[in-house]
Amino acid sequence: MADDSRVQNPRRVRELGVIVGTLPTGPLNAITDVPGVRVGQTTLTGEGLNTGVTAIVPDGYAETLPAAVAVGNGYGKLVGTTQVDELGVIETPILLTGTLSTFRVADALITWLLDRNPRATSLNPIVGETNDGYLSDIRRRPISPEHVHAALDSASSSLPLEGCVGAGTGTTALGFKAGIGTASRTLAPADATAGNTVGVLVQANFSGLLTVLGHPIPATPIDADGNSCMIVVATDLPLDARQLGRLARRAVFAMGRVGSDFAPGSGDYAIAFTTNRTPGYADGDLRGPFQAVTESVEEALLNSLTMARTTTGHRDRTAHAVPHELIRDLT
Repeated sequence: MADDSRVQNPRRVRELGVIVGTLPTGPLNAITDVPGVRVGQTTLTGEGLNTGVTAIVPDGYAETLPAAVAVGNGYGKLVGTTQVDELGVIETPILLTGTLSTFRVADALITWLLDRNPRATSLNPIVGETNDGYLSDIRRRPISPEHVHAALDSASSSLPLEGCVGAGTGTTALGFKAGIGTASRTLAPADATAGNTVGVLVQANFSGLLTVLGHPIPATPIDADGNSCMIVVATDLPLDARQLGRLARRAVFAMGRVGSDFAPGSGDYAIAFTTNRTPGYADGDLRGPFQAVTESVEEALLNSLTMARTTTGHRDRTAHAVPHELIRDLT
């Protein structure tokens, strides 16, 4: 990893004076504001590699949690989706990585789970990916079980690192270096009978014209292999799987707010889950959660860009960080 003349310190988009939406954020403005949700990451850099693993680990996954998947464009790999669609639950952590490491990560996740449940005979690992082959030697498939287990074992409820870390180490988006981003929103108690937080984490790697609060930010297109986005939505709202599917679809829609062109080769996925197993939310009350998820995804995607550093990687290709002066104080 190397910086060019555009050296700047990573900043979350709010630190640059850009306020997305009107709902209040959680204390960390992160997916880990949802009680019981933890994030761990392993980052690999050097010798032509810019890749890694990001693990989202919710408490109670082993007893299953209500969940749903939304597919914006299915040109990608999201292991485990058919069972989530069929049963409306997840039963493992959710892991993100580079495309050709997807199945190694899934296998390592199974090993980690079997070590913790000696009686398990069937598990449905959830692993998503985007293609980081522009900045990383993706054909090496460098992710080992030790890398996966380190991400899982290090998962914490603190503010996750953003930008060039974990599964976002080698990703690009909207013409700039991107990576991992996160954000959250809280709802007034009147909007929720139990729980009031929506948090998201994104792995941004897609094309389009960066747009910040309606302002286009031109960039030189990056001729990267693969244009995709993985979005993980967590909440403690009492939603059932069908309602979580509605939330996940809004998460994919929110990509358009930052300028995604939803290209034919883009794999755009959202998986939403709740830590609350007691459904009881009326469909007519979903306006607040819909707003919360769209605002959170928009801000998380912007954070994935403003927290990234200019990176030189495989075959001396370079992806530049978005210059902060182009978006500072936009309203």
